[in-house]
Amino acid sequence: MRNGKLLPDWLGTQNGSGAVKWAVENVDDAPSKPKVLKQSGVATFPVCIKKGTNIKDGFVEVKFKRSREKRDQAGGVIWRCKDKDNYYVARANALENNVTIYHTTNGQRVAFESIKQTGKPGNWHSLRVDFERDEFTVTFDGKKVIKATDESFKGPGKVGLWTKADSLTLFDDFSYGEK
Repeated sequence: MRNGKLLPDWLGTQNGSGAVKWAVENVDDAPSKPKVLKQSGVATFPVCIKKGTNIKDGFVEVKFKRSREKRDQAGGVIWRCKDKDNYYVARANALENNVTIYHTTNGQRVAFESIKQTGKPGNWHSLRVDFERDEFTVTFDGKKVIKATDESFKGPGKVGLWTKADSLTLFDDFSYGEK
């Protein structure tokens, strides 16, 4: 991985306005030192899609660290992604003290389950979603926090990462798999 660039098997994009800046950086406290994927631009919903994935039932997981920003402090994972405007997202937001699961359809994000959950900015956290048929289980820092159902996207899709607004978010140990 070269610093300052996005790996070629990733597509850094966004839903909404603004400008994303996805890049590999060195971080001393990264769980898998030293390289992480960092999003430091400002956009409505920055999305980084893993090219070549096509999963219907499986999991997506990441470790992430949010810094203290003015507008937002969020990080999340996406799955069954068709494009930058159509996907599921589970995200943790330190400003709102919650973990929420959404479907984003034609660029419109709609929450369908949320739970109060604290997670301090500046600390590394883990977020995992297991998905099978229309059932989803979200795990935050090793604790199952959400069980939900939704039928917005039934077929396979790509997986990836997600942030919000001016969140400066670091991602490490991204993994995914099929069931």
